[in-house]
Amino acid sequence: MRKTGILNIAICEAIASLGHTEYLVIADAGLPVPKDVQVIDISLVTGIPGFREVLDAVAGEFVIDSYIYANEMDGINPELAAYVHEKLDGIPKKSVSHEELKKMLKDVRYVIRTGECTSYANVMLEGGVSF
Repeated sequence: MRKTGILNIAICEAIASLGHTEYLVIADAGLPVPKDVQVIDISLVTGIPGFREVLDAVAGEFVIDSYIYANEMDGINPELAAYVHEKLDGIPKKSVSHEELKKMLKDVRYVIRTGECTSYANVMLEGGVSF
């Protein structure tokens, strides 16, 4: 057993297996995920675990080159948007429409589904390298 960091085996395996430029998504409970994309569903009940806690844990262990989020988050869920931008400060970002983000899901390796039930609580993290 690990002493610190993420304990969830599936998330640890996902982070370890992702290569440079591959995507991992942290998603709210309602994001529709294509059938061929592996979902790591850690949702328990509404709000648990929350998006913020999962982003904190993943960002602490995953090398992130860039991130993509739905531009609707800035206007409809500004507190969460501010949190994401602050947490990922200094990392290049791109905003797209929520519809475009959903289309992009076909190209991701993993989606971590949280218990988050606030609007547009989704972020695509592009894997980087630590050297």
